[in-house]
Amino acid sequence: MSIAARIERLPFTRFHWKLLFLGGLGYTFDGLDSAIVAFALPMLKNQWHLSGPELGLLGSATYLGYGLGALLSGWWGDRSGRRRVMMSALAIYAIGSLLSAGSSSFAGFFLCRLLSGIGAGAEATIIAPYLSEFVAARYRGAFTAALTGFYSFGYVTAAIMGFMLVPAMADGWRWALALTGFPVLMLLWWRRALPESPRWLDERGQTAEACRIVGDIEESAGLAVGLTTTTDRGAPSIRPVRDLFAPNLRRSTFMSWAMWLAITFSFYAFFTWIPTLMIERGMTVTRSFGYAISIYFAQLPGYASAAFLTDRLGRRGTVALFMVAGAISAIGMATSQTPTEVLIFGILLSFFMNGTFGGIYAYTPELFPTSLRARGMGLASAIARLGAIASPVLIGWLYPLAGFPGVFGLTTLILLSGATVTLVFGPRTEKRPLDDEQAFAQT
Repeated sequence: MSIAARIERLPFTRFHWKLLFLGGLGYTFDGLDSAIVAFALPMLKNQWHLSGPELGLLGSATYLGYGLGALLSGWWGDRSGRRRVMMSALAIYAIGSLLSAGSSSFAGFFLCRLLSGIGAGAEATIIAPYLSEFVAARYRGAFTAALTGFYSFGYVTAAIMGFMLVPAMADGWRWALALTGFPVLMLLWWRRALPESPRWLDERGQTAEACRIVGDIEESAGLAVGLTTTTDRGAPSIRPVRDLFAPNLRRSTFMSWAMWLAITFSFYAFFTWIPTLMIERGMTVTRSFGYAISIYFAQLPGYASAAFLTDRLGRRGTVALFMVAGAISAIGMATSQTPTEVLIFGILLSFFMNGTFGGIYAYTPELFPTSLRARGMGLASAIARLGAIASPVLIGWLYPLAGFPGVFGLTTLILLSGATVTLVFGPRTEKRPLDDEQAFAQT
């Protein structure tokens, strides 16, 4: 029995719940780190006398780091293993967050946010491919969507900190940034016992170690330990990245880029700027941050609904549906005339955009075989960060010219484009084996 077959027969066990919790906490801190900057920016604008484009550059620093981290993570994860990347990236993220809390200049803050983004981007890219490789196909969609749902806890925590801590004192933003880094040290300790992906080990010729890991999971599940030939073979050469553009994969590769780019641009345009945009529309800092908490709380049911639908409606259908619903919500934001309307449509937009993320994190690792999975995911995530980098700067330039309607009209157009590309070019991946190269050739 192959390693893949042994994993496919596993029930969902306590081990998988542990993976969900420890992996999810990483996404929580990634979300916290990303969101807290949105609450620091209005303070920095006043303290450092920054222009709109300068503020946008600071907002983009983290996302530039995300792109670099995602590229490095994909290459390193396929070459040296998923677990090593995850642990190293988490340490880099913690260092960057702590250093940014002590920054005293525009340039210093930019560089520290860049470092933090490299760590966060590398970790966010590797977690979904790494953990999905432990889960049978019948559970994989809901598991991965639920895993990404932990992002929402980070955003909600950031909103609460932004509401209670940031406006409370002149250096409140420093304390908020510092508090995003310290808990990561505890998470590193908790994760120390996590094993390497057995699918990756088997792919790299380390079958005996893969058998030991899967055997431990089988025993904990009360199953008889499966039999696999355990003689380690020489590690095969690393497949070149150009294989992502082979005839059987290039449609999935380019579709994943467009899908990620559309949602990432829209997501970060919204969440990086929403507190600042509310203040510009005449709300107080406290009211703006209070509204942001309500909008961020909508992420929780958004991810939960995506986890429910991915195995019922399918990955592709879930992603497209939530993008279209998000576009409709963006139209509502563009035409909002009162604070109450802004709040209602902001909640809906938050719900649907985060549901989209739950779908694409479940979908993307299934588009690529094990030997290329980390790089396929990493390249899609890196391309997406172009949207995250561009959106804060573009919104900083667009808002004075086109106002609220222009910002959310652009969001609508991009979300509809992403939904169309996903439906037309995206293959179906439900219950497809992660290790069957022939299956990829047929989609």
